[in-house]
Amino acid sequence: MKIAVIHDWLTVNGGAEKVLREILQLYPEADLFCLFDFLPAQERHLLGGRTPTTSFLQHLPGMQKHYQRYLPLMPLAVEQFDLNGYDLIISSSHAVAKGVLSAPDQLHISYVHTPMRFAWEMQNDYLANAGLDRGLPGFAARLILARMRNWDRLNAAGIDHFLANSKYVAGRIRKFYNRPATVIHPPAATEFFTPAKTSRKDYFVTVSRLVAYKRIDLIIEAFNRMPD
Repeated sequence: MKIAVIHDWLTVNGGAEKVLREILQLYPEADLFCLFDFLPAQERHLLGGRTPTTSFLQHLPGMQKHYQRYLPLMPLAVEQFDLNGYDLIISSSHAVAKGVLSAPDQLHISYVHTPMRFAWEMQNDYLANAGLDRGLPGFAARLILARMRNWDRLNAAGIDHFLANSKYVAGRIRKFYNRPATVIHPPAATEFFTPAKTSRKDYFVTVSRLVAYKRIDLIIEAFNRMPD
C-alpha cells in the first residue's frame, strides 16, 4: 500500500509538527508533502530523514518571512499535488492541507488540528491585528476569507474520515463542515512532564509562540492587575 502524508507547511517544530512526527513514525514508508519547507536544520529529525515534496510556493519571493501574504494562493497550491498513485492519504491540517485532491478509490483521513481560525470564528481578531479591519484593504481581505470559507467547506466532502485533537475541535468540525470526527489526542512527553517533588514556588510560567490568538498580552494584563 502506498501512503502519502501531507502537512500544511514546515517552519517550526510546534504542536502540529509533533503530531506529524508520530504519523511519520507509524508509517515509515510514507512520502511527505507540504506547501513549503523552511524547517531549521536542528529540527529536521522529526521528518525521519525525508525530504518533503513542496509546491510552487517554496520559490516565491519573501516566502520564508512573509508566507501569510500568500494565503490566497494556498488552496491552488495544495490542489496542484498529484497523489493519484497513493492508496492512503493522511492530511495533517490546520489550514489547507486537507484540501488536497483525492480520487474515489483513495482513502483520505484528515487529522485536523483546527479548522482555519483566521477564516472562521476568529476572522475579526486576525483582521484587527493585521490592521485590515476597515477600508478597502479590509473589504478585500474579507472577500478573500469568504472565498476561503466556501472552498474549505466544499473540500470537506472529499474526506473519508475526520480525526480531531480534542472534543472542542471535533465540535468545530461538526459546526463548520457538518461532519463527525473521532478524537485522538496529540502526543504528550510524559517522561518529561512529571509532577514536581517539591513544594509549589511563588511564580507562574507560560510558554508560547508570540502569535496574536495565543493572547499572551491578556496574561500580562491579568498579572499586572493582580500583582499579588
